[in-house]
Amino acid sequence: MNAAAGGPADAAVPLPLAVLCGAGAFPLEVAADARSAGREPFLIGVVGSSDPAIEAYPHVWLRIGEVGKLFTALKERAIGEMVIVGAMSRPDFADLRLDWGAVKRAAELAQLFRRGDNGLLIGLAAIIERQGVRIVGAHEIAPRLVASVGPFGARDVSRDDEADIVFGRDLLEALSPFDSGQAVVVGAGRAFAIEAAEGTDAMVARVADLRASGRLRRKGPAGVLVKAPKRGQDLRFDMPAIGAETILGAARAQLRGVAIAAGRVLVVERERCAREADAAGLFVYGFQS
Repeated sequence: MNAAAGGPADAAVPLPLAVLCGAGAFPLEVAADARSAGREPFLIGVVGSSDPAIEAYPHVWLRIGEVGKLFTALKERAIGEMVIVGAMSRPDFADLRLDWGAVKRAAELAQLFRRGDNGLLIGLAAIIERQGVRIVGAHEIAPRLVASVGPFGARDVSRDDEADIVFGRDLLEALSPFDSGQAVVVGAGRAFAIEAAEGTDAMVARVADLRASGRLRRKGPAGVLVKAPKRGQDLRFDMPAIGAETILGAARAQLRGVAIAAGRVLVVERERCAREADAAGLFVYGFQS
């Protein structure tokens, strides 16, 4: 069929999709949503990071540094779009086991590894897109995971909680130029913890340790975990996310709740998050940002 007869034949046909899988269940939720929408995703597992459950889908395993193997797999399956999902530990460039595809790009990769996390991801995405594969966001493939405005469970926020959320949001905004983390724990106008390389859940565990050791003295639940993307962050491949482990960690740290930027943070296992929050007496709240 030509355009004159009825429009472009492939206008409604989605491109073959790959999911580059980091840790946890998040990549599997995105893959399931893609399959439900009629796209059979091809999953790329990273040795040492990805859940073995990815093998329920067409897949390949590779090590960080096997760039040639990645591009060969994408080409063999005519992949046109890729979504990068889930946390991955950032290795030192010197520790990478480079295959020939990476060796050919070693100078460029070395330059990228001198950047912050956001700059590194943008550079890696550019290399992939030069192969004809468009990087798309998880929110484009699985829009149901995007946080909405308001409470997720039974508990709503108080005026004090709202003040902490604003403080945390402003703190994250101020930290954006330094390309640090995407989350803080704050309370009563004070920062309890700021996320760095350890990730959100480890930061929250640090707050729990501070409470247990008496170095952070508070009576009863105190503090709010606030999570939002950095200013200028490319949400295609680094959209912040929370899951049930985040809620359980917040309960262990005796926080009052978790606040996330509506429309700019993903929620994995939303119903379970709400159940765990209700059981712990926490709020989970999507705020306007």
